[in-house]
Amino acid sequence: MAIRHFGAAAAVAATLAFAAPAHAVTEIQWWHAMTGGNNDVVNRLAEEFNASQAEYKVVPSFKGGYADTMNAGIAAFRAGNAPHIMQVFEVGTATMMSATGAIKPVYQLMKDAGEPFDPKAYLPAITGYYSTSKGEMLSFPFNSSSMVMWINKDELKKAGIKTPKTWPEVFDAAKKLKAAGHSTCGFSNAWATWAHIEQFSAWHNVPIGTRANGLDGFDTVLKFNSPLHVKHLQNLIDLQKDKTYDYGGRANAGEARFGSGECAIFLTSSGYYGTAKGTAKFDFTSVPMPYYPDVEGAPQNSIIGGASLWVMGGKKPEEYKGVAKFFAFLSDTNRQAKLHQESGYLPITRAAYEKTKADGFYEKNPTLETPLKELTNKEPTENSRGLRFGNMVQMRDVWAEQMEAALAGQKTAQQALDDAVARGNAILRTFEKTAK
Repeated sequence: MAIRHFGAAAAVAATLAFAAPAHAVTEIQWWHAMTGGNNDVVNRLAEEFNASQAEYKVVPSFKGGYADTMNAGIAAFRAGNAPHIMQVFEVGTATMMSATGAIKPVYQLMKDAGEPFDPKAYLPAITGYYSTSKGEMLSFPFNSSSMVMWINKDELKKAGIKTPKTWPEVFDAAKKLKAAGHSTCGFSNAWATWAHIEQFSAWHNVPIGTRANGLDGFDTVLKFNSPLHVKHLQNLIDLQKDKTYDYGGRANAGEARFGSGECAIFLTSSGYYGTAKGTAKFDFTSVPMPYYPDVEGAPQNSIIGGASLWVMGGKKPEEYKGVAKFFAFLSDTNRQAKLHQESGYLPITRAAYEKTKADGFYEKNPTLETPLKELTNKEPTENSRGLRFGNMVQMRDVWAEQMEAALAGQKTAQQALDDAVARGNAILRTFEKTAK
């Protein structure tokens, strides 16, 4: 009995040995901040890559909003269990660049893995943001976007309003929408500081800070308490009183107010397209951000938002090889074109953009070309190349806090922006002490 039992067990073990794969699949952990339709896109990309080969398995994990994901990744690195790939929003770039040893630069990753990689294949407006002054790409562009103005065409038509182009026209349209029944919201926005400080400044070709908004190095001094910035915030304060303008919050939670039809004019990311497509029960489009027509040279060009994929340090060579293969997979022209067309995020490669144009996609879907037209509206200047400030996540909260105080009538527009600049400069000086 004992001998027969041993023999049967051995046979089972032998069968399992033959059935097992020749080697274990290497898992690649990917932490991200995508929600709604874009979360589905992330999961599908991972599934497609996993099905395309048998050596690696990308495991995506949602870790909350952009700031939450970045903070979780930094904490995990300190604890020795960081993911292989971490999605970090664009304003976290300076912080990630200064984290020596915490990251594996993408240009080095691709070179070590022997994967084809040409930085010139990617759109320069995007890659410049994530590269060193020598053109070495530090992170992999993923969901790049810009800010656009979303329009509920049905509601504007019903109220007899033409699509506004300038800020005065937006204010006038919002008042008419209020009169037509939009009692709680004439217009609004998500990402308050991105809308009314960062993109606003670039679009009007005025500095957020010195030294090309930090792109040219440390010791930058913030400048967004200028007369133009004060005028704009004062206009928002005045319109907030009767909700012609209604503050939409620091992050993107307010976007649901556009999809529900509550706010017929709404400024937020072009990457909102996937969610708008799945929630809005009305005809909508996106148009360029508004501008003040009395500002010489406006509009200038917009700057990118969204996020890139950073590779964390301290991983095994075979794991890095899997990450490199995944990035090569993501760069495929057809895949990039499809990703752009479905999500609303920008095509990260020149080839994907050209393919989308050649296929006539923008003729039927002009909404998705809006951010590309904004980014390329004019040759970038020192004020509109982008920004690179350390501890930007904390600074955005400080800036938003001051804006909120002004909108609540607790400070004047000038006081709020003066305080935002002063506190922001203090944060920059603290960052420089640790980063230099």
